[in-house]
Amino acid sequence: MVRALLFILATVAFVFFPAAAQTPIAARLAGGTIAPTHIDATVNGFVDDAQVTGAGIAIFHDGRIAYLKAYGFRDTEKKLPLTADSVMTSASLSKAAFATVVMKLVQQGTLDLDKPINQYLPKPLPEYPRYADLQGDDRYKKLTLRILLSHSSGFPNWRAFEDDRKLRIHFEPGARYAYSGEGIDLAQLVVETVTGKSLTDLMQDNLFAALGMNRTSMVWQPRFERDFANGYDEYGRSLGPEKRSRPDAAGSMQTTLHDYATFLSALMRGQVLNFGAFEN
Repeated sequence: MVRALLFILATVAFVFFPAAAQTPIAARLAGGTIAPTHIDATVNGFVDDAQVTGAGIAIFHDGRIAYLKAYGFRDTEKKLPLTADSVMTSASLSKAAFATVVMKLVQQGTLDLDKPINQYLPKPLPEYPRYADLQGDDRYKKLTLRILLSHSSGFPNWRAFEDDRKLRIHFEPGARYAYSGEGIDLAQLVVETVTGKSLTDLMQDNLFAALGMNRTSMVWQPRFERDFANGYDEYGRSLGPEKRSRPDAAGSMQTTLHDYATFLSALMRGQVLNFGAFEN
C-alpha cells in the first residue's frame, strides 16, 4: 500500500563521462561505473519495496547537481507523475534552511549565537503565553541560539508528546543532544523579534530569492497549484497538499526537489555562507 512521499538527497563523489546526446551518462563511483539506468532501477526498487507514492533523488559531485530525477506519482488517482518541480512539504528539512538564514544573520552581525536569548526579547520568556509553563525554571535564561539550533535545549521534540502537554526543560541546556522542534520554534521567535520581520519574508529575502528558488516558500502560495504533490496516509488515502498559512521554522517550508537541491549545492560550494568565518 502507498504510504508517503519521500525526498531522497544523496551526496556522492563521482565524475561524469561524455556520451551521445541520447545516451544516459555513466558515472564513476568507488572504482566502478554507474549508469542512470542502474540508479533508476535502484530507486524504483526502494519505492516499490516501501510502497511509497513518489520519490526524488539528487546526487552531487563537487557540490554541483550531477543527477536529479523524480519517480512515481504526485497524484495517484489522476496518475499525475511527480516532477522535480512538484511542490511538497519539506517537513524537518525546513530546519536546515532556517539554520542557514540564522547563520547568515550571524555573519552580518545581526545575531550572536552565544548571547542568551533572554537578552534579545523585550520581556522574560515565561511572560510569553506560549512559554508560560517555564515560569519558575530559571534554566531558560541559559538558552542561546547555538543551543537551540544544536538541539540541546532540554525541550522535548513537541510538548504535545508530554503526558500533560506542557513545555518543560528536561536537562541542563547545552548538556546533551535531544532533537527538538520546540527549540527551533523558539529560535524563530527570537529571530523574528530581533529583525522585526516575519519568517516568510526573512527566508525569501535571505535565501530563496537569492538562489532562484522560485517554487519555495514557508507558506503555501497560489503559484504552487499547477504542480504539487499530495500527501498520503499509511492506507494510501490522499491527504491532499499541506497548505500552511503560518510559517514554522521547524517544518512548514514548501519546496521542490529541484529547489532544495539547488540550496544544498549552493551551500556546499560556499555560495550561501562563508564557512571560514566560523573557524577558530
